[in-house]
Amino acid sequence: MMGPPWLSGTGLNLINAHTAPQPADFADVRATNLAVVLRFVRQNAPCSRADIAASTGLNKATVSSLVADLIDRRLLRETGLTENRVGRPATMLVLDGSPYAAIGVGVNVDYLTAVAVDLAGTELLSWRRSFPGATATPNQAVAAVAALARRVLSRVGKEARQVLGLTVAIPGLVDLNGTVRFAPTLGWRDVDLPGDLAKALRDPGFPVLVDNDANLAVLAEHRFGPHGGAANLVYVTGDVGVGAGLIMDGRSRRGGRGFAGEIGHIEIDPAGPVCRCGRRGCLEAMAGVGAVLRHTAPDATPAELEPEIDEVVRRATAGDRDVLALLGAVGRDLGKGAAVLADVLNPEVVVLGGYYVPLSPWVLPPARQELGLRSCAPEVGGTRLEVSTLGYGAAALGAAARLLDSIDSGRLPAHA
Repeated sequence: MMGPPWLSGTGLNLINAHTAPQPADFADVRATNLAVVLRFVRQNAPCSRADIAASTGLNKATVSSLVADLIDRRLLRETGLTENRVGRPATMLVLDGSPYAAIGVGVNVDYLTAVAVDLAGTELLSWRRSFPGATATPNQAVAAVAALARRVLSRVGKEARQVLGLTVAIPGLVDLNGTVRFAPTLGWRDVDLPGDLAKALRDPGFPVLVDNDANLAVLAEHRFGPHGGAANLVYVTGDVGVGAGLIMDGRSRRGGRGFAGEIGHIEIDPAGPVCRCGRRGCLEAMAGVGAVLRHTAPDATPAELEPEIDEVVRRATAGDRDVLALLGAVGRDLGKGAAVLADVLNPEVVVLGGYYVPLSPWVLPPARQELGLRSCAPEVGGTRLEVSTLGYGAAALGAAARLLDSIDSGRLPAHA
């Protein structure tokens, strides 16, 4: 599907939102500099035109022209004068973006999530719905996602917002074109999800994108989480599958074909249980949510994941020795996987998400201890193991953030 010209190209370049933007020598210098100004204001608002000129190297006349254009597009707005500075009072600028909405949807084995944000990242809505992802066919999943997307579109449409796009997060291998090559927890192979969704939505006139859930969740952590200042950040999913999203040197890293980050199939114990991939002792089989429920609720179905995890939390809180021993073992195995990440990638932070969050009081301490014991680097190379604060909607929020990142990289919307 072809998107609007402001989102044309083979992919979305992700700009480090925490590095001071600088003008670049692209064919369309003005479009590039518009993005430079927009990024600067997002990072430093409220700020003045003089602040932008001093920090970016653009001359004042150019900045004034660019700001006027961005105000006309309703991407920036003036907030009045400030006198708390040397010299004459200055008119301050902040992000506007109120006419726009970016939509993200997350697909999992037991639920769908939908998030919409405006250009400033302000949450417009956040919905979560049960969904039999483990048994649904791709066509049924497309119908469910399209139905949820239409409800979101109706809500933002009532507010007269221009939709920047829809991105869908999938727990599986997604290639650079958005085709879902393999999603084992969903039972999918070679599904053209972007094309199928665009047809279901009757060619909606905005981009429909698909990416791996961990790749998108790490974008959410980088933009909205408390560790956003980290230029090297890893997000580990905590659902039926275990995967990792990578931010290295401030940029998303997806590998040559988009398949990077499948840490769930690193071997932890060759004598361990059989993994879904057919090998033994993978991290996913040892420390994934399935490893917990294999012992506490072996007959549980994917639709029962959340209530079963709630029961594990209840038993752990009550001091159940068997559950505490189980969670300690899961934490130690998770720490072994984190040590591999620390030694190979040396991230500043590894963030645990999904169902690891409610289990974190019992899983995190042994995981941190094992990370310290297993990593080769002194003091673990500075890698910290933390828990996500973004909840179950991190992947959907990151899906929306991917569209915001495209604006940061220079693909600005037409005038609202």
